[in-house]
Amino acid sequence: MSDPASEAKILRPPPPPPPPADPYLKISHYVAKLKKTPPSQFYQACKPAPAVDLLAACSGPYFFYGTLTDPSLLAEILKLDETPRLRPAYILGYCCKMWGQYPALLDAPGSVVQGAAYHVRTSQDAARLAAYETGSYRVEACLIRYTDGEEPAEDLGQTFKFVGDTRDLSAGEFDLKIWLRRMGRHAAADGLEVASSEK
Repeated sequence: MSDPASEAKILRPPPPPPPPADPYLKISHYVAKLKKTPPSQFYQACKPAPAVDLLAACSGPYFFYGTLTDPSLLAEILKLDETPRLRPAYILGYCCKMWGQYPALLDAPGSVVQGAAYHVRTSQDAARLAAYETGSYRVEACLIRYTDGEEPAEDLGQTFKFVGDTRDLSAGEFDLKIWLRRMGRHAAADGLEVASSEK
């Protein structure tokens, strides 16, 4: 007499075959090997250098053509202990128009702008100047030519060029002495008059 449990085992159908392998789910030998590789075996990139703002103001010679040609104002902005020495200079290829009471430097091939140059010593000082000039002006490289007969006779430097709306500009000339008196800086205006009469 046969056992019913053993008969059920014999009569049970075999399990279905596995489904065909999906070629998209198949992992290549190379990928399987990479998954088992410890992270220390992979290339470790060096720590990246901090980003550099190429448009930020930098130290070096600066050409000024407006309010910053006043040494006392420049000393206040840069928090200098003594009045800075500015060299008389000019740049070619630019002209000035007026933006309200301030001069605005624009490209003008063949034109000359007179002003003064100062060697800005630190990037912190350059940042202070950029903050004073506001977002309507941007630092641009220029060739500064000195008129004092000292060496060097010229320098590659920076200046602040107007980048605001040119429709806001008008014709006119900037007079530093008049501007200083309007701002209540009478001592600075008197100092400029004394300096110009001594020349």
